[in-house]
Amino acid sequence: MQLPDLVILDEKEKILHKPSQEVKFPLNEEDKKRINDMLLYLKMSQIDEEREKYDLRAGMGLAYVQLGILKRIFVIVNEEEDHSFTNYVVINPKIITHSEELIYVGEGEGCLSVNREVEGIVPRYARITVKAYDIDGNPYTIRVREEVAIAFQHEIDHLDGILFPDKIDPKNPYKNINNMREI
Repeated sequence: MQLPDLVILDEKEKILHKPSQEVKFPLNEEDKKRINDMLLYLKMSQIDEEREKYDLRAGMGLAYVQLGILKRIFVIVNEEEDHSFTNYVVINPKIITHSEELIYVGEGEGCLSVNREVEGIVPRYARITVKAYDIDGNPYTIRVREEVAIAFQHEIDHLDGILFPDKIDPKNPYKNINNMREI
């Protein structure tokens, strides 16, 4: 596999704190290629041999804004238990329902734009239902849970100009931990 040529911005870049704009369809060929490059990059980052070969950090999701483009598009690549991959292309997402239950990532969330250790937890809904569009502009609704729900919420935050450290209380990084379930 050939690693796609993507430049992922670091958290110090101001554009990462700007809200992204709704996308109009149809997508142009450049956007379709970029989406496929993003999916391939994330898949390669999760395969040990490729990650070591290209010195990559493992990533599950990537938003357009992390490439410096303010469009409401993100992708997620989730490695399943059988080592296959499920790709999600999510354009103009809106969370339409969410669970009451809150969860958090025990070892802490990570981000390809945040190149440092961040102490603390980010409360996330355990289950969400999202309305969005696919790469061809077809609307769909999807219900995701656990790790994938966290990834969706993390990427939607990117589209709103929010990085995960922004959601951690600096005075109390483990605030309300007893009201949530660790995953």
